Amino acid sequence: MKRLVIALAATALAITVTMAQNVGVSMAYFDDLFLTNLREAMSKQAKETGVKLQFEDAQGDIGKQLSQIQNFIAQKVDVIVVNPVDSSATAQMTKLIKDAKIPAVYVNRQPLEPLDPNDPIVYVGSDENVSGKLEGEAIAKLLKGKGNVVIMMGELATQAAALRTQGVEKVVAANPDMKIVQKQTANWRRNEAIDLMNNWLVAGTKIDAVAANNDEMAIGAIIALQQAGKDPKSIVIGGVDATADALKEMEKGNLAVTVFQDAKGQGKAVVDSAVKLKKGEKFESPYVFIPFQLVTQENYKEFMNK
Repeated sequence: MKRLVIALAATALAITVTMAQNVGVSMAYFDDLFLTNLREAMSKQAKETGVKLQFEDAQGDIGKQLSQIQNFIAQKVDVIVVNPVDSSATAQMTKLIKDAKIPAVYVNRQPLEPLDPNDPIVYVGSDENVSGKLEGEAIAKLLKGKGNVVIMMGELATQAAALRTQGVEKVVAANPDMKIVQKQTANWRRNEAIDLMNNWLVAGTKIDAVAANNDEMAIGAIIALQQAGKDPKSIVIGGVDATADALKEMEKGNLAVTVFQDAKGQGKAVVDSAVKLKKGEKFESPYVFIPFQLVTQENYKEFMNK
């Protein structure tokens, strides 16, 4: 009887493994901090479930990403996972994938076109309509509804940058004594944010708050202020992601607010969704949202080991 139980368990495991044993993953970038955390979380969950992931780095190149998807199709992978370089290019990607009759998961960067619940294609990420609103409201509270705000935007081709920016803009519009005095992209990158903040400081822009679309840019703003001999605590700086580096800046008091985006939760959900898709299971919705959470000076320690 014991041997039978062991044999059945081994068979069940083998079935689970083979259901989505070969998954092709195209990431927009390998050198983005949050996407690195996401990739590591996916790898961990895949190892625990016996799923084989084949990662490819699109290096911010739409053409390269399309080529990677075509290669996955030619290899007849079980499932394709895409972290899009450009949200506006996902319609073309979706057509390629649907024509090949391969299930797919978009992750972290939401396609612009609505997903059809009848297609074996889902999106795993967080609701970007929430992140900018949470960040903006926290900044407005700290400013007591008054002051000049600059917005550091992510890559303009991504829906996350657009929606996070819109969230902050709506909060500012609801506070008559707040004003957006500058809004430019730093492409999610710390170094570009340093340059952008320096430009604003040299130009003499009066800044009471920085609302960055992600933590890397918020940290760039902090570094620029320090290089200019200014105390980052003198203004309100906000970001999104709650990365380890950002939480260290929060501990120093330099970063006022961020919004936790759960890389581990997204990574786990991607692999679990790939397995479900390969099994032919249905989803209640093609959108698998992992909630955002506001992080402040009062609760940041709760997020340091997440």
